[in-house]
Amino acid sequence: MKVTVSRKGHFNAAHRLYRKEWSDEKNNAIFGKCNNANYHGHNYEIIVSVTGEIDKETGYVIDMKILKDLIREEVEEAFDHKNLNEDVEAFKDLNPTAENIVVVIYNKLKPRLKSNLKLEVTLYETPRNYVSYSGE
Repeated sequence: MKVTVSRKGHFNAAHRLYRKEWSDEKNNAIFGKCNNANYHGHNYEIIVSVTGEIDKETGYVIDMKILKDLIREEVEEAFDHKNLNEDVEAFKDLNPTAENIVVVIYNKLKPRLKSNLKLEVTLYETPRNYVSYSGE
């Protein structure tokens, strides 16, 4: 029997959506106000969901404290109160769209989980705009 357990996290970060090789006009046409040269910020919410078999000894799919610590270490400490473009190595040459952020987070968390566990990460950029990624 497979069960999914989820934990929420939160971080505040600034970013700018743009491509260095594009003109200002093209960046403005594609990214609009998200292309602000002085950056802009979001209060990101994250939901990390882990699916797997319930361990017969512990009764857990994953210990929630372990999941909490992984989110804190790999996401909140890495991204909170950062300028994603300038302060986070993963985005030095990768546009920090919600889609790219959620994949980066997934790739940071997945190696820290047991290989038999399925991972899905949902990232809310705003209360109405969110993306999900499960490695596919």
